[in-house]
Amino acid sequence: MKKKVIVISLGGSLIIPDKVEVNFLSNFKKVIKNNLKKYKFIIVCGGGSIARKYISALENKRTNTKLQSLAGIGATRMNARFMSYFFNADPEKGIPHKLKDIKKYLRHQDVVFCGALKYKPNQTSDSTSSEIAKKFKADFINLTDVDGLYDKNPKKFKKTKFISKITWKNFNSIANKMKFKPGQHFVLDQKASIIIMRNKITTYILGKNLNNLNNLLKEKKFKGTIISN
Repeated sequence: MKKKVIVISLGGSLIIPDKVEVNFLSNFKKVIKNNLKKYKFIIVCGGGSIARKYISALENKRTNTKLQSLAGIGATRMNARFMSYFFNADPEKGIPHKLKDIKKYLRHQDVVFCGALKYKPNQTSDSTSSEIAKKFKADFINLTDVDGLYDKNPKKFKKTKFISKITWKNFNSIANKMKFKPGQHFVLDQKASIIIMRNKITTYILGKNLNNLNNLLKEKKFKGTIISN
């Protein structure tokens, strides 16, 4: 049986919110390893606190947003290399920087880590993930630090409504109400939203509870948000 490709955007806030989340990442590794009979995974790493600290320092010195973005992109690649080591893999040829490199790596291994692929402004791990999902005609799972999409930010408001399913069009309307900012924090960024909508990519937003990721992969009931038609 040919394995299905799944693209996962692993939020940097789950890798290194301040210190490295060793317990969470250990459990994440178990879930991925336990699902390798059915899937191959492309895991795109966010920049986390490292990216935000770099961006904040540059912003404080009034450096332009292009250079802020580039600093954030560099952090995603560093995190990707760390995650490959965490999975006991040694990418001798380095972390893939192009789609064709990911395709080449995927022929020989079941788990491929990368960061943002292109050094250009407004490039994030979310938009990279959606571009990869488009290329491989894969489902896209976005792992972040909230359970899914809410009508209000659950970190700021006590009374919120959880949204378990939403259309690509409606989600895109919500995402694009915000102005892009390097290091921004939303469940899925604006560029990624446009890509999944135009290419009809089924997308899932899940939180820290890895039982939900495992259940989704095993086609069981899970808590999260589905973005589809």
